[in-house]
Formats: sequence, structure tokens, C-alpha cells
Amino acid sequence: MDSETLLRLREERARLYLGGGAERIERQHAAGKLTARERLALLYDPNTFQELHLYVRHRSSHPDLAGKQLPGEGVVTGVGSVAGRPLYAASQDFTVAGGSIGEAGARKICDLMDDALRTGHPFLFFNDGAGARIQEGVDSLDGYGGIFYRNVLLSGVVPQVSIIAGPCAGGAAYSPALTDFIIQVASEGQMYITGPSVIREVTGEEVTAEELGGVESHSHYSGVVHFVAADDADAVALAQRLLALLPSNNTEEPPFVRELHEEAVFSDERFHRIVPEDPREPYDMRQVILAAVDRDDFLEVQPAFAPNLVVGFGRLMGRTIGVLANQPMARAGALDIDASDKAARFIRFCNAFNVPLVTFVDVPGFLPGVKQELGGIIRHGAKMLFAYAAATVPKLTVIVRKAYGGAYLAMCAKAMGADRSCAWPGAEIAVMGAEGAVRVLNRREIEAAEDPRAELARRVAEYRAQFADPRVAAGRGMIDDIVDPADTRVYLAGALEVLRTKRELRPHKKHGLIPM
Repeated sequence: MDSETLLRLREERARLYLGGGAERIERQHAAGKLTARERLALLYDPNTFQELHLYVRHRSSHPDLAGKQLPGEGVVTGVGSVAGRPLYAASQDFTVAGGSIGEAGARKICDLMDDALRTGHPFLFFNDGAGARIQEGVDSLDGYGGIFYRNVLLSGVVPQVSIIAGPCAGGAAYSPALTDFIIQVASEGQMYITGPSVIREVTGEEVTAEELGGVESHSHYSGVVHFVAADDADAVALAQRLLALLPSNNTEEPPFVRELHEEAVFSDERFHRIVPEDPREPYDMRQVILAAVDRDDFLEVQPAFAPNLVVGFGRLMGRTIGVLANQPMARAGALDIDASDKAARFIRFCNAFNVPLVTFVDVPGFLPGVKQELGGIIRHGAKMLFAYAAATVPKLTVIVRKAYGGAYLAMCAKAMGADRSCAWPGAEIAVMGAEGAVRVLNRREIEAAEDPRAELARRVAEYRAQFADPRVAAGRGMIDDIVDPADTRVYLAGALEVLRTKRELRPHKKHGLIPM
């Protein structure tokens, strides 16, 4: 091949790699953001990224676009390796037409997602764009429809991760919402269906883009976002950490770290010091989790949303586990609407991708109140019950302190399909707390007593011994063992090792009907 042809090819590729040009790249940097290609370079192992469809062009005849080439059509797509494992990724290029998605750009993304589905590798999408390209009208809308459709096809087959690194408005926000995990970059990333100007025009409400769709809104209140990143580099690091814990697809087991598996698992006296003697005194359940997982390494999901329930990923003897736990530091660890939704989604993800579930229980019940009842706590709580009962992965439950009423069942009781359920010796398992139960059952006797306070204390002690002591549940086979807290990690590690080959057949059906 002659040198002139090769020179032309190299010059052409160099121009396309520049996207919207040096001036727009500089603007992107001035805003504190990386470019589409810089984000991909951070994500992938060096020299492994293979770009796909670099030369794709739009066919719009709109005056704004006719005869103009938009490099990459506003999105860079390709495949490479992250820690040696293949990953497909698309990255919107804000320097090209504001990263807007037209017919051709959507086709690039859809082709990439089809490849991810065929080969069984995860899909990651950097969102930083103006949404559907207005100049292309319904063609751009149809393109987004194709992306949404494939998000659903990939769901439960390969992990999908979205990074919100810039504006993500209108219908474009629904693709991230259909993925498994959303990482939002503080200050730079915003998500909303209708922006501040439209809201001002329609409702008269004044709100900024950050107030409406920033990290505070979605990490604390809406629950849309799972992780918050300080900047682009932090978002990439979070994605890499998350992907390292997950299998590439639903036919594989999560990555196994042999080095951790070969480390000795021993009794840990830390467990004795975490839970206070006073049953009403709160403590941080994260300390229990950290003591249970390998090397105190725990990746919490949605830490600011429904903080009364902790969920996240860790490893136990080198194998990935999904952890759920009541958090006494928030709402006394009671289950409410948001916590139920948070749990149900996490459980279903873990079940889809062969991640065993470990549940730590310290729950006083479902949160009472008119707001919760009118908000549908019955329906939302049922989602959690459904998710646990439907899950066929290994399920291990540790009752740390209290487990009362329907919330005890909702936290994966033996009756809900737990493969192993144990309790610490000071735990209480009952329909309700001892004092509350005695006040209902023995009100008249207490009121008639010479010393009502002493009579209440005596009857509470009797109730605990007769009904709430974990030995009662153990005697009926409702828990498998009562363990020394120091042996919690040893117990879980041994159970998981045996249960990792678990197979459970269920009645054939298209899918269960979870109460939505």
C-alpha cells in the first residue's frame, strides 16, 4: 500500500479522534470534566481498547446537519479489558453536538449492546450528553427506544453500569434507570426528566439543575443513584471495584480470589465488643459486616438512601457475597418503604448473578405510622418478602440482637428459605418486643400489682425466657444454631463453602409477579 494512502488514513483517524476539536476539548477540561476518550483510557487496561464504528455518519437532511460530519456521531463505542476481563463501553462525547444521540449514534450503542449480549460481557455507559438530537426528530427517539429495549434484554444476563458524568435529561435518563448500578459524579452529573426551565414554565417552581437532579437529590432522596463519585477518575475507580466483584454474566460464578480463600478464618473477639449490653442502645452494624468479610473490605451500595438498611458487596474466603443488614443507628433499624425497595432490588440483582446472600438481623419491626401505611408499606414490604423467597442462591442469616414480627420474616428467616440461620446468644426472636407484649397480655395484672414497675420487670423477664430466647426457636428448628459471636465469620465461611454448589428447582413459569 502506498504511503500517501496510509498518511491519509492516519490523518483522517487523528481528526476523528479529536471529536469536536481542540477548542471544545479545552472547554470540557475547563469545566473539570474529562473527554469521552479520556474516560475510556482511564477505564481500560493499557492498549486493550478496540473502537467500533468510528466512521459511522448520520443521514439527516436538516439544515443544521446536512453535509456536516459529526466525528463518531457524538459517542465513542468499543470493547477492551478491565483487570484482564472483557467489558463493552459507550462514552458520549459532549464536544460533538453536545453528546446528543441521533439515529446513527443510537445504532452504534445498540450494536455494542447486542455484542455484549452475544458474548456475555458487561456493558458500561458514560452519560454526558444533551439527550435525543432534536434535529433528527422521531429518528432519534426511535434510537433511544432501541437502547431501552436492549437494556431490558441485557438485564439479568450481563451486569450494566451507568456513569452520570454530565447532563442526562429527558428520556435519556431512563436508560441509566434501566441498568443495574448508577454512579453519579458530584457537581458535574445531573439527571432529570424535565429540566428547571420547563418546571418553571409549567408549575412556576424555581429550582436549580443541581437541586433537581444532582447527587444530593438522587443519592439521599429518590434512591436513583447507587454511588457518588468526586470526579471522573473516582467514578471509573468505583466502576472497576464494582465490576471486580461481579461475574461477567449470569452463567458464571463471581470472580474467585484464591489468595483470600487460602487465608486462615479464625474466631474474632471484635464481635463481642460491637453490640452494647443495653438492648435499646444503638451501634453501627457496619462494624459487624467489616468483621465478617475478608480484610474488612466492604463496598456499600446506596449508603445515603434508606440508611436504616445497609446493603453491599464483600468477599468471604475469596468469594463474593451480597450483604443486607439492619442499621440500628438509623430509625432503630426498622424496615420502611424505602428500605424495602432498596432490599428487594439488591436481592434480585444478587440472585440473577449467582451472588450468595448474607443477612444480619437486628430489626424491631416495620416502621409504624400513617405516612408509611398510606404510602403502601404493605405493598413495598411484600417486595422484600417476594425477593428473598424467590432467590435460589445460598442464603445465610445471622440474628444479631432482635428479630420481631413480620420484619423478622422479611429479613430472610428460615421459613423464607434461608439455608442457614443462626443467632447470637443474646438475641430475641418474637412476635414483638418483650415489654410491648407483656403490656398487652398482662395489663390488668400489672396495674393491680402492689409495685407495677417490679411486676412489669418480672413478667418481661419471664416472657423473654419463655418466648423470645433463641433457644426456643432453636428447639423448634426455626434456627440452625446459637453461635458465639466471635465465631460468626467461621460459621458463615463453613456454611458458604458447603452451599456454593447449591441447586434449587422451582416450578416452571415465565416469571413471578412481584408486587410492584
